[in-house]
Amino acid sequence: MRGLRIVLLLLVALLAWLQWRLWFGNGGQREVEALHAQVAAQQHENEGLKQRNDALAAEVRDLKSGEAAVEERARSELGMIKPGETFYRVVDDRPTPPADANSADAETKQ
Repeated sequence: MRGLRIVLLLLVALLAWLQWRLWFGNGGQREVEALHAQVAAQQHENEGLKQRNDALAAEVRDLKSGEAAVEERARSELGMIKPGETFYRVVDDRPTPPADANSADAETKQ
């Protein structure tokens, strides 16, 4: 009878130790949940990077396939024009109001 109690006590202690390791030990439930959160965050970041890569790949295809994309970039980024074209720049001559109109009025009243 005494031997049975000792074996039962050892089994309960072993079960308690295994449960502690399952929940709190190395590779336990908390660590698994943290890893799941890291995986989800990495997948979200990867999706954003994949969209960016797809956009860059489409731009490269456009630049390789035709002159229209190259011409558009040359016009917008480098300000280039075709031979025979005339470039016009429209400049607004109206003076811009001060950033803070209330403070300018207060300074003139003093």
